[in-house]
Amino acid sequence: MSTKLRRCLVRAATYLILVAGAAFILLPFVWMILTSLKPSAEVLLMPPKWLPSRIQWENYVEAFESAPFLRYFCNSVIVTVLITTGELITTILAAFAFSQLRFRGREVLFLLLVATMMVPGEILVIPNFVTLAKLGWVDTYKALALPWCASVFSIFLLRQQFSSIPEDFHKAARVDGCKDLRYLFTVLVPMSRPTVVSIALLKIINSWNSYLWPLIATNTNDMRTLPVGLAFFSTEAGVKYNTLMAFSLMIILPTLVVYLFTQKYIIRGVSNTGLKG
Repeated sequence: MSTKLRRCLVRAATYLILVAGAAFILLPFVWMILTSLKPSAEVLLMPPKWLPSRIQWENYVEAFESAPFLRYFCNSVIVTVLITTGELITTILAAFAFSQLRFRGREVLFLLLVATMMVPGEILVIPNFVTLAKLGWVDTYKALALPWCASVFSIFLLRQQFSSIPEDFHKAARVDGCKDLRYLFTVLVPMSRPTVVSIALLKIINSWNSYLWPLIATNTNDMRTLPVGLAFFSTEAGVKYNTLMAFSLMIILPTLVVYLFTQKYIIRGVSNTGLKG
């Protein structure tokens, strides 16, 4: 077998595996879209019926009217903005301290901080809720946003990026009389824009899709977010899968659009860190 033929076979096998993997990943989304357009009688047919006999756009109208969609949407936007803004502030300042400032115990403190990444997030749910309940913050935006305004992974990621920037920039800035905060926001942050943008985008997607914590930290419909609204479609008579899928599609559509237009920043931001020690 010639070398050229072998390369063609390897490339064909590679593309075949990639296409099969993509099809496997996209299958649930395709099923969700098709189910959202089906009449109720065709949702649970066995064997399954992929294409609806009649496209039923009324499912989206029913999904919109079955729950206070606009109120949930506004809550999701407010919580996402608060969490993303809070995390960017804490991440930028902490990453600067751990990468550029020299103080006793810096490396030990950073290792302890990174070690907390090994703790499952579910373990912190009860302590966070008890703390917020004692503060009287349950069913408020503070309860929904404050516990997630810091991320060890984001600090680690941005710290690696800041560490990759030559220290000569900092020394030159000091010679010119530039203070630390000015150097941070006029030099480091602009030079690390892809990483900062990728951190913000990942937090936006994660906050928008969060379900467990908004469900626990809220008691009234006025403070619920969009993912929690999915519970409206589970009744004593069963689950309305067609309207449930329509509501789910309306929830993921904003984050899907954001990701499609900004995925290059996520890839570039993560790759630029180099995971340098």
